[in-house]
Amino acid sequence: MQPMHNIPARGGLNFDETPFLAIWEVTQSCDLACKHCRAAAQPMAHPDELTNAEGKHLIDQIAEMGVPIFVFTGGDPLKRKDVFELISYAAGKGVQVALTPSATPLLTREAMFKLKEAGLVRLGISLDGSTPEIHDSFRGLPGAWDRTIQAIEWANEAGIPIQVHTTISRHNAHDLDALCALFEKQKIVMWNVFFLVPVGRGQLGDLLSGEDFEKVFGKIYELSHRVNFQIKTTEAMHYRRYLLQHNLEERKMGHGSGHPGPAAYEPGAPTTDAKTRTMGWATRRVNDGKGFMFISHVGNVYPSGFLPIHAGNVRETPLQAIYRDSPIFKSLRDTSQLEGKCGACEYKEICGGSRARAYAVTGDPLAQEPCCIYQPRNWVPRAENEPAAICQPEQSATLVSL
Repeated sequence: MQPMHNIPARGGLNFDETPFLAIWEVTQSCDLACKHCRAAAQPMAHPDELTNAEGKHLIDQIAEMGVPIFVFTGGDPLKRKDVFELISYAAGKGVQVALTPSATPLLTREAMFKLKEAGLVRLGISLDGSTPEIHDSFRGLPGAWDRTIQAIEWANEAGIPIQVHTTISRHNAHDLDALCALFEKQKIVMWNVFFLVPVGRGQLGDLLSGEDFEKVFGKIYELSHRVNFQIKTTEAMHYRRYLLQHNLEERKMGHGSGHPGPAAYEPGAPTTDAKTRTMGWATRRVNDGKGFMFISHVGNVYPSGFLPIHAGNVRETPLQAIYRDSPIFKSLRDTSQLEGKCGACEYKEICGGSRARAYAVTGDPLAQEPCCIYQPRNWVPRAENEPAAICQPEQSATLVSL
């Protein structure tokens, strides 16, 4: 019997061979100074970032691998003058490109229509608070909230589907209801809730406790049943465990009908059914290095933008070889190597914990998820002082009230 991590993912992808999602940091240049910035971006571009020709060669490799989703991120991708040309080139190769620009004066109505004309299939934009006071303090630039709302309106006008990104930390976890109410007034297709990983400018002190993670999971679960857009999480793999637990409980109580059919797991599936929207991303099984890879502005390849373990460089090694054969990618895809609670957990094949957060907190990418309070059925700590969860409530000066 083949190991479960070798079983092809839904949609026909085998994550040992091809990622579901690849992200290219086209530049680190950005005019914002966000508190939690993974890249610790700077206004000036790095002199050694991938050239136009190297970028096109990277796109060729993405096309050859058959990666379903390719995201241009930064920094601010609009700081790169050839970004429209690169999107157009990718579209010509059949590569579906999404873009995550910063809400700066570069994100104009004209730029939005140029992105649509170039072939952009989705625009992701960050909104970290329901009010300018919350969001602008995150982004380090007055007026960022207003520009973000304006950008959403322009994207709708241009016919570009909008995905909103929110990074959850101690500073805004109380704001989820108000954020969701704001999104319901906007025309968006997905809300992507990022859970902080303390890298770059992200601070360990801003990280939610394991108990607070569960509270936020509960709030997201509640909201997902009454909104008309998808909600997914990033770097909160244990939300999948939370969803499956609640789905099972609903079935026992006669309130649910079990897992949705296979079509519900695909990106283009209809999202009118609440359970489909809720469960659709739960069994995707994507994790750092497992169905996911990140290419930096200088061509370095990582399992995630939040997991800075260098696996190779596209200037020296073909992208496919790095993803399939590099030791760090292979070890992250092998759930038998997971340590602590994650290694013993009955949900490890669909969860596996955030490898990036484990690395950021412990220095070991295979360590147990530090912000998960779930106790696996077969979990027996090897020593009395082995931690159940590193992100304990005392790390939060004020516990989240939802």
